[in-house]
This record gives sequence, C-alpha cells and structure tokens, in this order.
Amino acid sequence: MGRVAKAGHASLRTLVILGARSLPNAAKGKAESVNRWTFKLPERRGYWRAVVAIAAKNARTAWAMLSRGERFVMPA
Repeated sequence: MGRVAKAGHASLRTLVILGARSLPNAAKGKAESVNRWTFKLPERRGYWRAVVAIAAKNARTAWAMLSRGERFVMPA
C-alpha cells in the first residue's frame, strides 16, 4: 500500500482526489466506522495527506469491486 502515483490517467486521478476532498465534511456526525475514520484522519495526518489517503482507499475499493464484479456493501 503505497502512495498515489502520478502514473495513469491524469483526469481520472483528479476526479478521485476531488471526490475524496468532499468526504471529511460529509462524514461529520455519521456513526459508521468508515465515516469515523474519514472524519478523524485529517486531525491526525493533516488535510492533504488525509485526502490522498482517502482517494487511494477509494480507488483500491473501486478496483476490487470492478475486478470481482461485486456490489459495494458498507463495512460494519
């Protein structure tokens, strides 16, 4: 699990980052474990580092779902 590389499609990478920027604000006040992690991460690591971590996690999740043909299920 490394950082988000500058390889690959630039506009897709930009969209993944833009999507990740919205999550810390959207996670406020929600009780799911993923939302708690998303909300607390910027406090521990800093805003931009947290955004890149969230984007990388979302990209890995999307890749796994597409490669396996699965539907998204919110973790408990």
